[in-house]
Amino acid sequence: MELDQAFRSAALRPTAQRYAVLEFLAGHPVHATAEEIFRAVNRDDPRASRATVYNNLRSLAKAGLVREVMSEGKAARFDANLRRHHHFICERCGAVEDISWFDLPPSAGRVALGGRDVSNYEIVFRGACEGCRDAQPEQGAK
Repeated sequence: MELDQAFRSAALRPTAQRYAVLEFLAGHPVHATAEEIFRAVNRDDPRASRATVYNNLRSLAKAGLVREVMSEGKAARFDANLRRHHHFICERCGAVEDISWFDLPPSAGRVALGGRDVSNYEIVFRGACEGCRDAQPEQGAK
């Protein structure tokens, strides 16, 4: 199974709860919060404590099996899509969407970054998703 291989590749022991957390994220690409993941895992295994789920999320992120998507002033969300991609966060409904990867021009940010050695980057776009934008009444409409 793919998840077993992911654990082997990351040299991370696949405990039952760790496996359940990764299985939920892999099967539900919704950028869930730790609390949402806890509730889902706990429904299937009432022995799974909140602390265990949170600790497993940290272990999975550290091992590179999930990504933590930070949103200013809101709970972090977790993503099992490890292909390179950017994110869009709707400032109205809070939805987090994957945006296909694109590279920045090599000169972008060179002056601002100074002598820093960048190993990776991700762009987070913010605004109104299509659903929220379409739900907004047109300006000037009465």
